[in-house]
Amino acid sequence: MLLAGASLAAPLVESALGVDANAVSLFDRFAPPSPQNWLGTDELGRDVLVRLLYGGRVSLFVGLAAAVASAVVGTVIGLLAGFFGGRFDAFLMRVTDGVIALPLLPLLIVLAAVDLGKLGVPAGLAQSDQVSLYRIIVIVSLAGWTTVARLVRGAALSVRQREYVRAATALGAGNLRLMLVHVLPNVASPIVVATTLSVGNIILLESVLSFLGLGIQPPLPSWGNMLTNAQELIWSAPMLAIYPGLLIFVTVIAFNFVGDGLQDALDPRADVSRR
Repeated sequence: MLLAGASLAAPLVESALGVDANAVSLFDRFAPPSPQNWLGTDELGRDVLVRLLYGGRVSLFVGLAAAVASAVVGTVIGLLAGFFGGRFDAFLMRVTDGVIALPLLPLLIVLAAVDLGKLGVPAGLAQSDQVSLYRIIVIVSLAGWTTVARLVRGAALSVRQREYVRAATALGAGNLRLMLVHVLPNVASPIVVATTLSVGNIILLESVLSFLGLGIQPPLPSWGNMLTNAQELIWSAPMLAIYPGLLIFVTVIAFNFVGDGLQDALDPRADVSRR
């Protein structure tokens, strides 16, 4: 929450310090920390603190948006497979197995390198600063839904046999009402936990793609591309690599702790074991 709040306050910090996150000043390259530049400046004279905050907004947005989108896709597929069962379940699970079998990182690298202009995307949109951001979200969402799908499918197979589902069926409830009202709320716990845990992994994945030059493209800052820009300066200005690397590490650990906490809070068997 602290990192998210600080990242959301990036424009306020930028205004309070009187700096511009994208303003290049070659005369102020590698300046030490000062009252105006609390963490100094980078290789182009830009304020490091403000760029870290703006980079946090991008990295956290990618992680949260891709995690939620993956959870939605996985929930729909898992719910349909677990509720209807039979051949439909077998078909959806074989599709899931096929996606799992794909080598994830090479697949993401290939998809991230695709020229959107050749796919019919307007040139102005394909070359905009924001397109790399949304492309990463879409790519990760298309490849990252399998865990949620399997969890939801397993939970739905169990819930659909419960007495209250059978009672609702006997009263004439349709399949859509059964899935949305009686099954989905009772399989929400694994969805929430898996989504929270996946945020940290997606931030790491975005950092890897940005480190390879296929993620978020400058001048839009992210912790991944800031780490990439600092790799050649590791000996002359090591803090430019340490700051974004440390923030990635802390964010991933924080989301893992949140996921573990939610798992304990939402698992009724955990309360029984404590007693």
